[in-house]
Amino acid sequence: MASAISALNAKIRSNPMLSYFCSTHFWGPVSNFGIPIAAVMDTQKSPELISGSMTGALTIYSATFMRYALAVQPKNYLLFACHFINEGSQLTQGYRWMQYHKWGGKEEMDKLKAEGKIKSAVETVEKTASDALDKAKEVVGK
Repeated sequence: MASAISALNAKIRSNPMLSYFCSTHFWGPVSNFGIPIAAVMDTQKSPELISGSMTGALTIYSATFMRYALAVQPKNYLLFACHFINEGSQLTQGYRWMQYHKWGGKEEMDKLKAEGKIKSAVETVEKTASDALDKAKEVVGK
């Protein structure tokens, strides 16, 4: 049984494409791509959900591993691409966090929410008044 596994491994390793596909140089970055995908998807969510400390940690993590991906031999461009995308996403999230928590975004969002509630209340009153007017016209018209 061991010789069959060794023969299969030798066959896989003799083909450069299969060898790469079965290596950690491929599967490490592929499995790690969940982080940048989640970060890109999070840009559509409210900035009040962003953790500033986690965003900072992930920014440093991605910058470190971008450097590592180019320092190993052979260079791992797939890992570099993964962390490059994550670095950009985390910097975007960091900007959104700063905008919301430090540069007045929170107050502006509260103001917009209050204006939205007022508009909603006005629309409700206008609809109720319009319905009442229609009923009054109906009664008078009979």
